[in-house]
Amino acid sequence: MWWLAVWTLVGVFISSTYSLTTHTSSLVVSSTEPPKEQASEEQKDQGLILPKIYEMRVDTNVSNRFAKTLITSKVKNLDKSAQAATFSVVLPDQAYISGFTMEIDGKSYEAYVQEKKEAENTYKKAVADGQAAAHVAVSARDSNRFTVSVNIEPKSKATFYLKYEELLQRQNERYELLLNIHPGQPIKKLDVEVHIDESRSLKFVKVPSLRSGNEIAKNDENLDPRANVITVNSTSAIVKFSPDIDRQKQLANSLGTKEENGLAGQFVVQYDVERDPSGGEVLVDGGHFVHFFAPSDLPALPKQVAFILDTSGSMDGIRIAQLKEAMNSILAELKKDDIFNIVEFGTIVKVWNIDKTQVQYESGSDDYYSFTTENPEAIFKNKTAQPLPPAYQATEENLEKAKEVVAKLNAFGGTDIQSALKVGLELVEKNLETDKKHQPLIVFLTDGEATVGEVDNNKIISTISELNSGKCAIFSLSFGDG
Repeated sequence: MWWLAVWTLVGVFISSTYSLTTHTSSLVVSSTEPPKEQASEEQKDQGLILPKIYEMRVDTNVSNRFAKTLITSKVKNLDKSAQAATFSVVLPDQAYISGFTMEIDGKSYEAYVQEKKEAENTYKKAVADGQAAAHVAVSARDSNRFTVSVNIEPKSKATFYLKYEELLQRQNERYELLLNIHPGQPIKKLDVEVHIDESRSLKFVKVPSLRSGNEIAKNDENLDPRANVITVNSTSAIVKFSPDIDRQKQLANSLGTKEENGLAGQFVVQYDVERDPSGGEVLVDGGHFVHFFAPSDLPALPKQVAFILDTSGSMDGIRIAQLKEAMNSILAELKKDDIFNIVEFGTIVKVWNIDKTQVQYESGSDDYYSFTTENPEAIFKNKTAQPLPPAYQATEENLEKAKEVVAKLNAFGGTDIQSALKVGLELVEKNLETDKKHQPLIVFLTDGEATVGEVDNNKIISTISELNSGKCAIFSLSFGDG
C-alpha cells in the first residue's frame, strides 16, 4: 500500500496498475499544511532513519530564451519500517509546471496537469472506470512551491521527476536563469547541467556566486560555485555544476544554513545574445511568435524610489545587518537623476529628513515607548502638523547622508506593514503632484508578516492595491529563514 499527499499541483493522478477490486488500496489526499523537512521528536526517540536522497539532478535546456527544466530526485528508505519522503521544489516566479511523475517499486505514476474543470471531469471518469485516481487542487498560500510526500516501504526506492518551463526575462542587459537547490540534506551525487542553444551569437555566459535568495546579488568568493562553462560554438554553451558532499557543506555554511541540511541556495546562469541594432528579432515556433526588441542606446529612466524598511524587533541581529548591507548596495546603484526617500517602520512609521539625517515625520503610537523632546528624532512636537519631507536628489552628498541614516537604524517594536506602505504611497502621490518626469517605485524590505494594525495579508493587499491603482511598482526583498 502507498499513500501520497500533494500540496501545489493542479491535476489528476491516475494509476492503471490497480484493478476495479483493488483500487481502494490507493489513497491520494490534498493538504495545505507545509511539509515537515526534519524528523519529529517522536521519530528521533524511536531511532527511525529518515529516507536518504542518494542522487539529485537538474537539467535545463534553454532555447530562444525559453527554459525547460527537469528535476530528478532519487530517494531510498534505509529504515526497517515505512517512512514518508518529501520532495519539495521552489519554482521561479514566472515558471509553470508541465509534468510530474513518480516511480515507486518499479511502477510509474504520472500527474496530468489540466485546467480545474477538466481535471475534475478526468477524475470522475477515472473513478467510473475503476481506476485509482485523485484530483489535486492548488494551494494559493504558497503557489510557487511544489511539494509531494510519499510513504516508502522499508528498503525501497522512489524517484521523482518534475518538469517546469519559463520564459526568461532580460534585465540589466542580460538573461538570468535561476535554479533553486534545497534538497534538505547533503547528497552523494548532485549534478546541475544547463544547455544553452540560441538563435543568435552569445555575447557571454557566466555563473555568479550562489545566492540565498534574501540578499542583493553580489559576488562572494566563498560562494563561487566553481562551475564549468563550456563553449560549444558561437550560439551554444554548456554549464556544469557538481559539488561533492564536502563542497556542499562548505557552501551551506557560507550561505548561513546548517551543514547537515545540505546546500540551500540559488544557482544562477547569466548570458546575453548579440542583437540587431535596428529591428530586434522575431522568432516563430508552433504557430506562435515572440518579438525581442532591446535597443541599447535608450537613456535610463529617472526614478523616484521610496525605500520602506522594516526595523521591527524581529529584525534584530543578523537581519538588520543584512538590511543595512542591502541598502548600501542599492544606494550605490542610484543614478544622479534619481530621487529617493527613506521610510522605516516598526510599530511606528518614520520618514527621514536626509539633509538633516533626522526623522521628520512619524505616524502611529507605541504604548511601550514614549518620544520626548530630548529624543533627537522628534524634531517636530506637533505631530498632527508634520510635513512629509520631499524626495531627495541622488547626489553624492545625499547618498552619503542616506548611508548615515541607514547606519542609525535599530530594530524595535511590532510590524505595521499597511501603515508603512500607505506612507510610501503618500510620498509618491506628493511628488507626482509637481513631478511627472520621475517613474515612482517602492522598494519594500521586511522579514515577515504584520503584527500591528491590520494583520490580515489579504486585506493589506486589497487596501494597498486600491490606494495604488497602478501608479507605482512595488518591489519586495525578504529576510529570514522561510
